[in-house]
Parts: sequence; C-alpha cells; structure tokens
Amino acid sequence: MTIDNEIIVKLVLSIVIGGAIGLEREFRSKSAGFRTLILICLGATIFTIFSKEIGGVNPDRIAANLVVGIGFIGAGVIFKAENNRVNGITTAAAMWVTAALGMALGEGSFLVAIIGSAMVLTVLMIFPLFERYFDRLNQMRTYKITFPFDAHDHSKYERILRKYGFKILTRNQKKTGNLAVGSWTVLGSEKHHHQFIELILKDRNVSEFEF
Repeated sequence: MTIDNEIIVKLVLSIVIGGAIGLEREFRSKSAGFRTLILICLGATIFTIFSKEIGGVNPDRIAANLVVGIGFIGAGVIFKAENNRVNGITTAAAMWVTAALGMALGEGSFLVAIIGSAMVLTVLMIFPLFERYFDRLNQMRTYKITFPFDAHDHSKYERILRKYGFKILTRNQKKTGNLAVGSWTVLGSEKHHHQFIELILKDRNVSEFEF
C-alpha cells in the first residue's frame, strides 16, 4: 500500500474534524474531549482506509466492527447522577457520530464529512439554547414539606401546587410523631417553581422544607 496525497488529506481532515467536535466537548468540561474525539475520528478513518485495502470480498467487515467498538467506548462515558438523571449520552452520541465522520473520510466522501461535521457542531453549540428555553418551561422537582399534623387542612400544599399549574407526578404523605410529612414530584415552569418556593419559605407552619 502506498501513501498518496489523498490518504494524507484524509488523515489531516480527520484531525481537524475530530478536533473541532472535541473542542466543543472540552469547552463544556465533558468526560470525552479534545484528544479523545481526535483519536476516535483518526482511528475510524484509518480503519476504513485499511478495510478497503485488506477487506477482500467483504470490505465492510472492519467498518461494521468499528461501529460496535465505538459503542463499547461510548458506554463508558454514560453514568447515572445522584438526582437519578442519566448523564453522558450526548457525549457518547458525539463519539459515535465522530467515528461515522471518520469513516466517511476514510471512504473518500469528503463533502459528506465536512457537511456532517458542520451539522454536528450546530447541534452541539446552537441547540442547547433551545433546550434551556424549553427546560425553563417544563422543569421537574421534588418538594418535601414538614408541618404540624394537627393542622386543619392537610391538602393545603397540594392545592397550592395545583394553583400554580403544576402537574403532580407522584405524591406521598406520612405521619412522624406530631408532624406530617408530604412529598410531591411535580412538573412545571421555572417561574412557578420560584413562586412556590418563596411562598412556602414564608409559611410559618412549615418546620422543614426540602426543594
């Protein structure tokens, strides 16, 4: 196999594309950043180049195994946070699509790789603005309120939640000594969450409030 100018261009472009996506992940302090994405894109490009050279009658075999390998690496950056939310899925997807761009380069589809990388960067850099906007409109929180059990109205706080337009996902109430403890997981706008929190903080009957 001779190394011609086209192969050099493929390798250089893989570093540029992988580096561009990696810089975005590095800027956001993600677990897979600049060097990792470069190596993934470069490795995918090299594997694809060699799959065309030594693949024989099945040149797609190495490329297919490459997809499986990237999936295994991507699983390593996904973890469950303390708030029961799963983190790292976007970074794992970025690794997966970066490998796909490397494969496109290795196959010689330069236009697909360049346009694809531009789309990936657009999704990673611009779309979070929309995501944050919609997140402000629909946030999930869990509130735990402790108040005297002999209070006249035990459904008071649930009615307040409904008044602010919250969708109640789960509810739980129990008696502990002379206290009642209510817990609600609700869905609503960020503005209404703040208003509800301010109201409960001013309630003198509330002895403990977790939000």
